[in-house]
Amino acid sequence: MTPTAPAGRAGKYLTFVLDGEDYAFPVGHVREITRITDITVVPRMPSHVSGVINLRGKVVPVMDLRVRFNLTATPPTDETCIIVTEASVGDQRVVFGAIVDRVSEVLNVSAEDIESRPDFGDRVDTQYILGIAKIKDGIKILLDLDQMLADDARVTGRAA
Repeated sequence: MTPTAPAGRAGKYLTFVLDGEDYAFPVGHVREITRITDITVVPRMPSHVSGVINLRGKVVPVMDLRVRFNLTATPPTDETCIIVTEASVGDQRVVFGAIVDRVSEVLNVSAEDIESRPDFGDRVDTQYILGIAKIKDGIKILLDLDQMLADDARVTGRAA
């Protein structure tokens, strides 16, 4: 049996779908949700970094979460959107967009409904998972944005 996750992970989460599975970001990290727009490709970026967008005069890097999680890339649909988020990389706050298949809802998740990330052994990397929320209609994978960007910064020398 997996131990219950720390109570500090309880709270509101924005849920979204990638390849038919449910994921969630802590609402405190979400700045806005926008329709998919023209993305300018930036050379020499990792494959999961789609490029940058102009969001009301501010340049925002965008990553494709399908590619980031080694899922099959698909063309955008009418439901595809960009979740603009803010996360911490060291002592810096970084704004970036995450392309998702569709946004679902905001859920209030209690500590009792969250289990620690599963242990699949050394061959499966679960470092981006904050925990697993057990919701009446299934489970939601709670993602750690800070860890995802910190990992990108270590690999590229800069955040996504």
